Amino acid sequence: MSPAVLEAAVSSSAKPKVGFVSLGCPKNLVDSEVMMGLLHHNGAELTANAEDAEIIVINTCSFIDSAKQESVNTILEMVKHKTGGKASRIVVAGCLVERYRDEIQKNIPEVDAVVGTGELEAILAAAGLSPSGHAKTDSPFNILPQGLMERAPSAVHQHSHPHEEGAQLQTASRAEGTAREQSGRFSRDAWDGASSHLPEYLYDDATPRILSTPRASAYIKIAEGCDHPCTFCIIPQLRGKFRSRRMGSIVAEAQNLIAQGVREITLIGQDTTCYGEDLGLKEGLAQLLDALAVLPGLKWVRFLYTYPNKVTTRLLETMAKHDTIAKYLDVPLQHASTNVLKTMKRGGSAPIFLDLIAKARRIVPGIVIRTSFIVGFPGETDADFEELMAFVKAAKIDWLGVFTYSDEEGAKAFELPDDSKVPQRTIQARRRKLMKLQQKISTQEKAKWVGRTVDVLVEGISEETDLLWEGRTSLHAPEIDGKVLINDFGPHEALVPGTFYTAEITEAHDYDVVARILE
Repeated sequence: MSPAVLEAAVSSSAKPKVGFVSLGCPKNLVDSEVMMGLLHHNGAELTANAEDAEIIVINTCSFIDSAKQESVNTILEMVKHKTGGKASRIVVAGCLVERYRDEIQKNIPEVDAVVGTGELEAILAAAGLSPSGHAKTDSPFNILPQGLMERAPSAVHQHSHPHEEGAQLQTASRAEGTAREQSGRFSRDAWDGASSHLPEYLYDDATPRILSTPRASAYIKIAEGCDHPCTFCIIPQLRGKFRSRRMGSIVAEAQNLIAQGVREITLIGQDTTCYGEDLGLKEGLAQLLDALAVLPGLKWVRFLYTYPNKVTTRLLETMAKHDTIAKYLDVPLQHASTNVLKTMKRGGSAPIFLDLIAKARRIVPGIVIRTSFIVGFPGETDADFEELMAFVKAAKIDWLGVFTYSDEEGAKAFELPDDSKVPQRTIQARRRKLMKLQQKISTQEKAKWVGRTVDVLVEGISEETDLLWEGRTSLHAPEIDGKVLINDFGPHEALVPGTFYTAEITEAHDYDVVARILE
């Protein structure tokens, strides 16, 4: 998925203007919204003109090499505002800080402060602000209601929610996480300059937050961190052990979002299917969805980033039970070859995954499946790749992303012998071949959409041409899937962005479909 980039600024007569650039995934975007909210709540006034900023905050991504490079390039670009513009202070936040805390300031001396993923409240000190307890109300961005700002967020623990009797401060963890910490899963010994302290921060419904997404849509982060042992991934070192928010806090945040006009909520976490395990909940995600699905005013709720062996029958039955839950399952499988999956420490196999997909389609009629694969993982043979190709042909995945393997220092796969590494030319050729296959499958599957009547959330004029508008159905996640292109407004003179309309699909292309508005 392409990085979500937002720019905002904060100012008042007594405070400096602060501009934001947020890179990376929706989880990082929520962190940016929290930092913006903390600044705004403590006396700042938001403006959308980042070029006027005296302080610029770059919230970075460090998942793979290309993300690190983009983060560094963005920092250097923003530094120009300090060396030749109005900015007097540069703050770097996010995953790159967790990995290269000291190196950032050493190699880019124009950077004045760094804020890690577990230190979001430190953005106040980094920006030279002091906690004031007074929120501004005049902002061009969507501000969470004042009721969310009555108590300060905690940097380490969550507050109990009022209607959760006997709830305690959040200190628990999953048994798997504790065991893997003891075995060195979260070790940062190989990283130069990173703090040894793992992030523990977790925002709650009382945390000030500025929404930067379109008014009708918002993300809610229901958990943070990850305990899984995947050998290609460094997210556990960047984000810490898995930890869930209290269910009452999530429901309260959803109610406040709905109260300000949000109609589509997307639940996110490193692995949403682990939700609640550290709180002693069984089938926590299904319980949470049951609670959210019946909230008045909510049109769609979906959840992203599930782990295949944790997609349970109850979870699927919960999806089928509620009209408000999008029939959309995002389950990154990473590969289909048993050999590669074993080296990745993912488990599973092509037959197991095919059974899961068949089960999901049986229990949840009309469900769409999104997944992602990594090609070129060390040791991946031609036979392994052909097994992956055969799986994709058989599974007929609706939405599919393909990543090329990135060798990341600190990940276990980095330690695999050099002779197991796949040449870049081969990796790129495999990606092109797999995407060509998926394009053919997608074209065939999208042709089946023609003639359907669907609800469409209209987002605005198409990025491709002013002659078309675009939107999404509940079967499209924000930003990462295809689009519904609208060429006929039906009975309307004009459409209103952020509004739901009934539409008919009239044409289909490789990934996008064309629709006309009915009402």
